[in-house]
Amino acid sequence: MKAGIREMRKDEPDALVAGLRIASYPHFSEAGQTEFYEELYRWHRAHPLGDQMYRWVAETEEGEVVGHLNALPQYYRVDGERIVAHTPGDYMVLPGHGFHAIALMRRFFRATENFVACDMVPAVIGVETRMGARVSGELEYAAKLLNVSRLPVPSVPGPLRRALNLPVHYAPARGYELPETGQTIEEEQYVTTPVRPRAPIPGPLKAALNHSLAVLDDVLSRGYGTDGQGKKLEVHEVDAFDESFDEFSEKVATVMPCVPEKDAAFLRWRYGPGSPQYPAKVLVVRGGRGLLGYAVLKTLHTGEDGFVMDLTVLPGHREAARALLRESVRYFRKSGVHIIRYRYLPSATSPGWDDLRRLGFFHRRGRRNWLLVRFADERLHALGMDPANWSYNVGDGEATFWIR
Repeated sequence: MKAGIREMRKDEPDALVAGLRIASYPHFSEAGQTEFYEELYRWHRAHPLGDQMYRWVAETEEGEVVGHLNALPQYYRVDGERIVAHTPGDYMVLPGHGFHAIALMRRFFRATENFVACDMVPAVIGVETRMGARVSGELEYAAKLLNVSRLPVPSVPGPLRRALNLPVHYAPARGYELPETGQTIEEEQYVTTPVRPRAPIPGPLKAALNHSLAVLDDVLSRGYGTDGQGKKLEVHEVDAFDESFDEFSEKVATVMPCVPEKDAAFLRWRYGPGSPQYPAKVLVVRGGRGLLGYAVLKTLHTGEDGFVMDLTVLPGHREAARALLRESVRYFRKSGVHIIRYRYLPSATSPGWDDLRRLGFFHRRGRRNWLLVRFADERLHALGMDPANWSYNVGDGEATFWIR
């Protein structure tokens, strides 16, 4: 079926692509929540660079929309130079229209000068690299378990299970080790195959294990995150991004060669009223030099998953990162979160792996995000290709704009 690529007008509603989204993601109930996506695009247009946001659709002669892609602008500071780079998002085509997926991305790269994306879907990364983007680095994925309800009951090999007449919920589950083969199957981002629910851990045992985790957290965090004189750094909650965040952003940009520009205006747009993440918890550490670092925390609407959207400190102030980690864990535990998820690019502005391990975080091997770049200026592009030059959190890109 023939289809042409055209740019959506600014006044066209998201309802134009609502049917495409539902057909593309039939296993996601959120895809049918058309009001949410209307609000999401109103939020996109409220960006300080909202006039540079683009949307394209692949549309047949009969008026059927079979593909969609948008381009989200953002300021970056690269070697002290302020540039605008676009990120592709809401990328979808109907089955059988793969050619139009290529055509949509080709239109994106022709219309934009610079490109930055945080992606985890191999097929999308393949299209982006085909158009000239390059992988700069892999974001670390650290997680911390706060409630053993997220653990499966250990599986039992089939022969032993049948011999002992154990129920089927003791069989292996997807995403965990299969005893008969020793293989591990990593969960994919999009899975349509029904999955057997995890067997519940008996109540008394679960309560005892969760109590032990809480006691261990208290021991691990005791005396952690102190200044040079051994004094515990105080972490405070704030309800607004004031001018101190402007000064903080400039200080980071003078040290790190590649950063998303996150001044107060951007942070208010990103996490303030109107954002899908609003209200988010914002924690700060201050010192004699002013703002030393901050963390933005979000609990998923289900109440079980906690996300560290952003945790950034001034280079040379790892003690501030430790204090923010300490209080982030404490906040999520009080909120009843089961697991904390934190994706970031290791840098002088992030916690070190030793800091995370000290507080009980562990590495997750699957579902990693990759940072991709393509800058028009060859010198800036070379800088962007080195992940050591970046200060970057998963909340800095489109990959988490949908979380709520």
